[in-house]
Amino acid sequence: MKVSHLTVSQLKYPHFWLLAIGASFIAIHLTLTWKVDNPGLLAISFLFWAAISSLIWEKRRSLNLESDIFSSFFGLSLIALLLIKTISLTSLSSFLLYISPAIFALGLALLASGFKGLKQYRGELLVLSSISLPKVLPFSLINISLWTAKCASLILWYTGFEVARNGVIIRLPTGTVEVNPGCSGLKLIFEMLSLALLFLLMFPHKGNQKIIVPIIAVTLGFIVNGIRVALMAVLVTQGHKQAFDYWHEGDGSLIFALTAVLLFGLFCWFTLGRSELRNKDATESSK
Repeated sequence: MKVSHLTVSQLKYPHFWLLAIGASFIAIHLTLTWKVDNPGLLAISFLFWAAISSLIWEKRRSLNLESDIFSSFFGLSLIALLLIKTISLTSLSSFLLYISPAIFALGLALLASGFKGLKQYRGELLVLSSISLPKVLPFSLINISLWTAKCASLILWYTGFEVARNGVIIRLPTGTVEVNPGCSGLKLIFEMLSLALLFLLMFPHKGNQKIIVPIIAVTLGFIVNGIRVALMAVLVTQGHKQAFDYWHEGDGSLIFALTAVLLFGLFCWFTLGRSELRNKDATESSK
C-alpha cells in the first residue's frame, strides 16, 4: 500500500509528466532514426539527447516550471502535431527526423515554463536546433565545392600525385573527378559546429574560446572531408569502384566523420585540461 501511495502522489507533480513525455519522445526519435538506417544521425542524436538530458537534470531544482494556459496549449499542440505527423508518414522522412528534436524541445519548454521561461533553455534549444542545419539551410546558396576541390588537390599534390585542377574538376593522370555540392563537406562541417556548441554549453570556458572552439571544429570538418575527397579521387580514377562506393556512401564515410569527432574531442580535452590545470595552480598559489 505504501508503494502505491508514493506512485499516486508522484503523478500529481508536473515534473513526472514532463519527464515521461520527454523520455517517450527521445525513445521514439532514436527508434525511428535507427529504422531509417542513418547511423550518423543516430550517433549524433544519441549523444545530443544524452548531453541535453544531463544538463536539464543538473539544473532541475533551479528551473521555473510555471506556464500559462496559452503557452501550455501551444506547446502541447506542437508536440501533438509532431507525433501525428510522425505516425502518419508512410515512409520515414530524414528531414523530419533532423528537425523534430528542436520542435519537440520547444514544445516541451513551452509546456513546462511558458514563453517567459524559454530563456532558461536557450542553450539547449540552440544545440538541438543545430542538428537540423544540414537539412534546413539551402546548400545551393552555400556552395564550398570549389574550396573543397582546392583542398583535395593540395593534399594530392603534397602526397606526390600529379594533379591539376580546373574549377571543381580534379585531374589525375588516370582520369578526372568533379566535386559536387554533396561531397563538399557541409554536412560534416555543420555536425562539427553542433558539437562545438554542445562543448561550449556543457563545459566552462573563457571568452576567446567561444570563437576558437567553433573555428577549430569547422576547420577539422573541412580538412578531414578534403582528405576523404582526395582518397575518392584516387580510387575512382584508378577504377576501384567498390572501394569508392565504400568511402563515398558506405561505412567508410562514417570513419572520416568519426575521425573528425575524435580529433575535436582531443582538442577539447587538451583545452579543458589546460584550463583546469591553470585554475588549480592559481588556487594553490593563492593559498
